[in-house]
Amino acid sequence: MRFTISVLALAACVSSAAAQEIPTRRAGLWEVTINHDGRKTPPQTMQQCTDAETDKLMNAFGGAISADMCSKQEIKKVGATLVINATCQIGPMKSTSQSVVTGDFNSNYTVKVTSKLQGVPAAAQEAAGGTTTIQARWVGACKSGQRPGDITMANGQTMNIRDLRKLMDGAKGAPKGAPK
Repeated sequence: MRFTISVLALAACVSSAAAQEIPTRRAGLWEVTINHDGRKTPPQTMQQCTDAETDKLMNAFGGAISADMCSKQEIKKVGATLVINATCQIGPMKSTSQSVVTGDFNSNYTVKVTSKLQGVPAAAQEAAGGTTTIQARWVGACKSGQRPGDITMANGQTMNIRDLRKLMDGAKGAPKGAPK
C-alpha cells in the first residue's frame, strides 16, 4: 500500500493541466522505476500494461487527484521538454513541485520531480520533499493474461487503474472530476 500512496502522490504532482498535454504512451508494457534520490529507500519498479484508453485514464486520474488540491498548476513546453509547476495542499501539508518531463512516449521518458513539503509530521520528515526521478521504458507487448490498465508492483501485486478508481470511490469518495 505504501507504494500505491507514493504513486498517487506523484500523480498529484503531475497536475490536471498536464494531464491534457502529456502525450499518450505507446501501447504495450512499460517498466517504470521510481527513485527517491538521496533517501535510504531502494528504487521501486513496476510494470504497466497500457493502451490509448487506459493511458489517458491514468493521466486523467492523476489530474483528478490534483484538481481539488492544487492552487497553482502551470505547464510549459520548452522544445520537446514539459515543465510542470504546482502548489498543492494535501491535508495539513503544502507541496510545491516542479516536474521536468524529457524523452519520448514511444520508447522511454524521464520525469524529474523536485518538491518541497511543509507541515509534514516529525515521523515523516525523511519524505519531506527532495527529488524523485521516474524512468520509464517500453518493454514490448503486454504479457499473456495482462489487460490494459494493469499495474504490477515489485511485490507481484497487480491492480488495474479501473480497480484503483473503485478503491478511491470507496474511500471517502473519489476526487471531484475523477474518471469512472
